[in-house]
Amino acid sequence: MSTATAPSSAKYGNGLVNFAIFAPLVLAALCFAGKFGLVHLSEGARVWLIFGLLVALMLSGMPISIALGLTVLTFMFTLTSVDPQTVALKLFTGIEKFEIMAIPFFIIAGNFLTHGGVARRMINFATSMIGHWHGGLGLAGVLACALFAAVSGSSPATVVAIGSIILPAMVKQGFPPRFGAGVIATSGALGILIPPSITMVIYAVATAGITVTGPDGKMVSSASVGQLFMAGVIPGLMLATLLGLTTWYRAWKNNYPRLPKATWAERFKALAESFWGLFLIVIVLGGIYTGFFTPTEAAAMAAVYAFVIAMWVYKDITWKDVPRILLSSAAMSAMLLYIITNAVLFSFLMTSEQIPQTMANWMIDQGLGVISFLLVVNILLLLAGNVMEPSSIVLIMAPILFPVAAKLGIHPVHFGILIVVNMEVGMCHPPVGLNLYVASGITRMGITELTIAVMPWLLTMLGFLVAVTYIPEISLWLPRMLGML
Repeated sequence: MSTATAPSSAKYGNGLVNFAIFAPLVLAALCFAGKFGLVHLSEGARVWLIFGLLVALMLSGMPISIALGLTVLTFMFTLTSVDPQTVALKLFTGIEKFEIMAIPFFIIAGNFLTHGGVARRMINFATSMIGHWHGGLGLAGVLACALFAAVSGSSPATVVAIGSIILPAMVKQGFPPRFGAGVIATSGALGILIPPSITMVIYAVATAGITVTGPDGKMVSSASVGQLFMAGVIPGLMLATLLGLTTWYRAWKNNYPRLPKATWAERFKALAESFWGLFLIVIVLGGIYTGFFTPTEAAAMAAVYAFVIAMWVYKDITWKDVPRILLSSAAMSAMLLYIITNAVLFSFLMTSEQIPQTMANWMIDQGLGVISFLLVVNILLLLAGNVMEPSSIVLIMAPILFPVAAKLGIHPVHFGILIVVNMEVGMCHPPVGLNLYVASGITRMGITELTIAVMPWLLTMLGFLVAVTYIPEISLWLPRMLGML
């Protein structure tokens, strides 16, 4: 049997390799043919050529940031008359935005908290509060993920920090490994929805400066980081509650273990031990809401505060640990900033070719309303989540979809939260679900087994996505009540 199928599978594999190699070359050759007048490329053909070249380069295994850059440079130098100096200027000015500085600061803060004992103290506090309910440790994991998400801004960091501590404890207490893995892999996704969120910062940066008009012809400005942070509070709490209910129901149905009920003295002790970590939430959100500092300044404060409490209050790290933490933060920041730089170029190309505006007009001419458009956006983003990680999806898709959404009258803040929730779902399903790979490293479970494990919670997240998509007030109520809209 194996000898009969081996040649055909090898032929199939060779065909994919050849396609991945030659497709970008053929599309690039079309660009040069258009430059020298050998072929005539209509406006529609040029649009398809841009996206085709980008997808072909990504399918070849090229890093997304480089694929973005090569697509832009190939198209601009062959089919447009853009001055090369403009491209070089965009490369440097693309990241000269004050909001972008929040990204490395939040990454540093998250790394100090991850390497410190903040996660362990939050787990102790969560366990003391709800550990006596059905599936107590699982519920404590959901609550601890929500609390840690509110101080780290990163989903993988939340999975690592909480999962590495609570998953072994759940297995030791008698929970099935799949149950614990499903809880932590999905609850860790709260890291990009509950503010502060690096993904929200990236969305704000990706859509900043885009000139769009609403259905009434008035100018529509993009969402600010502060507006997105406040808009993420209610959806974040709702999703944490829904994931908790799913965890409780499955634990109750299968009669999973419960912890002894903690006394109020034990609860106050756990709260006192975790207070300094939890106080970071007050610093970031309270400072932004009161106008005491901007989101970027809040990120800088968070980084300094996390360093101080990890080094001198909790004393979980020493001076020897600091260079390693800073280097890992710098590596992650550099990767994101490099993607952002190339995405800014891609956005510049989209704007110069008037592609988002053309798409918006075409969709309106086709009679595509708000409901249909949002459905298409969700499907598109969920499909993109199969092959790309969140920051790349936001940087590529947001500048294209945002003008269309604005043209249809969709609020920029609502649209931003919708994209973030889609990114959450994408982090929890294969083949590129980042949370699955992080959880796999902790649990030593395969991706297929983890996919089965997360399914009940993933279905809960999909149901919540539908609610966020078609009930804008879930996202807009709080910032509107605070006078931010």
